[in-house]
Amino acid sequence: MKNDFQERQLEINTFTQRSLFITILLFLIIVIFLYRVFYLQILEHDEFDEAAFENKTYTVPVQPLRGKIIDRNGIVLTDNIATFDLITNPSEINDPIVFLNDINKVINLSESEKTNFLNSFDDRAFFNKELILKSNLNEKDIAKFEVQSFRFPYVFVGKRFRRIANGNDSFAHVLGYAGVLTDTSFISKKFNRNSWNDALYSYANGLIEGKSGLEKTFDDVLKGKFGYKKFEVDSKGRFIKEIDYLPPVKGDDLQTTLDLKAQLRAANLMQDKKGSVVVVDVQSGEIVVLLSAPTYPINKMANGISKDQYDELLNNKDKPFFDRSVAGRYPPASTLKPFFAFHSINNQLINWENVIRDPGYFILPDNGRMYRGWRQIPLGRIDLATAIVRSSNTFFFDLAYKSNISDISDDLIKFGFGNRVCLDCFQEDSGLVPTPDWKRENLNFSWFKGDTVNLGIGQGYMISTPIQLAYYAAIIASKGDKKKLFISESNRQNSSKEVITTEAFNNDDWQKLHESMLNVIESDLGTARGLRNSKEFLVAAKTGTGEVVSLNSSAEYNRIREDISLRDHAIMIAFAPYENPKYAISVIVENGESGGGVAGPVALGVLKELLDE
Repeated sequence: MKNDFQERQLEINTFTQRSLFITILLFLIIVIFLYRVFYLQILEHDEFDEAAFENKTYTVPVQPLRGKIIDRNGIVLTDNIATFDLITNPSEINDPIVFLNDINKVINLSESEKTNFLNSFDDRAFFNKELILKSNLNEKDIAKFEVQSFRFPYVFVGKRFRRIANGNDSFAHVLGYAGVLTDTSFISKKFNRNSWNDALYSYANGLIEGKSGLEKTFDDVLKGKFGYKKFEVDSKGRFIKEIDYLPPVKGDDLQTTLDLKAQLRAANLMQDKKGSVVVVDVQSGEIVVLLSAPTYPINKMANGISKDQYDELLNNKDKPFFDRSVAGRYPPASTLKPFFAFHSINNQLINWENVIRDPGYFILPDNGRMYRGWRQIPLGRIDLATAIVRSSNTFFFDLAYKSNISDISDDLIKFGFGNRVCLDCFQEDSGLVPTPDWKRENLNFSWFKGDTVNLGIGQGYMISTPIQLAYYAAIIASKGDKKKLFISESNRQNSSKEVITTEAFNNDDWQKLHESMLNVIESDLGTARGLRNSKEFLVAAKTGTGEVVSLNSSAEYNRIREDISLRDHAIMIAFAPYENPKYAISVIVENGESGGGVAGPVALGVLKELLDE
């Protein structure tokens, strides 16, 4: 009996434990279930309600208009010009073939326009989306359609815009162009789907972004903020009706330092020439003119260019897409001689009274190698000022020989060479200031004293850009003050002033350097004396002849110059007015040969345009 009782008691205890466990388990399940119901219906109600709403809505971006680009006088350089497109609602068209035949009697359609319409018709009709039939209607087309519009209630004339640059393509490189958008990541982040495919366009050629020049550099400023339209859609994604709209915000206008009239003047003077014109404000660092020639049809690039036309430009031997003003690589040639005057006096290698004999050549003491003056004409006994005026190669060969290459390189960098000197130029090249280490690493050769001698006349390994030459001219004009160059007014505050430190080069030396550059034009012996009577103001300048092929004599040059592409480059730097310099300019005419005779008239013409304003 005792054993039976114990067994029963054990069974009761086991049953009680199991019942308690099951009860607790059921209680926990009920609590979890009730919490989940509370969480879904109360705590997460808004989120799920929004998700349910999103399942029956579709949000598409609405493209903003880009900001204008404006010159320093308030003239619009790049604007949004209204154009008109013929737009259809395909879902309301029963037979597209019949429709095309009917509408073609009112507005003439090309075969490609008909084909594009038919290829997109079914997809657009299914989703109840608009479809452009013909772009860029003229006034006659619009008038003809409006008269017959009652016959086509599912067709309307929609306003679109095109990005148009003023200035006869002269601003093509500096302004750049806006083309079809390729990076849509910033849109996708806002709209969660591939809704950018259905974006509502403001521009006739769809979503656009800056591709080059200022359009690219300041794309974030110019592009504005996308708005959106929200549509109710059915289970198949077809549009039913618009239920919400947030208008886009137009991009900010970009105020620049460029001068339309001066740029057009430079373009006119450089017509049929290859090269560059750069003008900067001496005191502020503003870039006033930034021209590269030849140029390209900027408005065609922005609004539609045929493949054949594009390929023709791309394969053109004159490279119209290449921006010579900031990326052209040229020897500074004799325009570097004022720098060597500064460097030599500052390092106490020479003074203004020192005289040497110029026999028309220089013999390197190390190995007896002869370096000839270009014309090989003996200039006799000359001092530093005369050497600048007459551009004596012998004098500056001698100066360079006396100099240390490391000291020269350090000073060249102070004048902007080997650096990017512009805060907001597109794809600026830094040029090259050669050093022994550079030559060893890149050419696997040691530096020779003859390399330094060549540098004395701006030849050899050194590479400069037109914008660097203008910057260098501005530093000379301001007697050692320098500011980073800029195009956008927003960068004015970032162009802080620096002063080139000098050891022995004082204000009197600066004045003598200015006078010697003045006499390049005003003296009867100056290399640009032919310009003396073609101006109404005083200009300080230095000419240069950049060698394309290194030769030993003018006789050798005369043999090869029949090939125009092998002729020397014509170079000039200048600043004016002489008494109180306002503008500094560099002009390079590729294969132009004469700095004074070819580059000089361009420089004077542009300076006159600016100083007459």
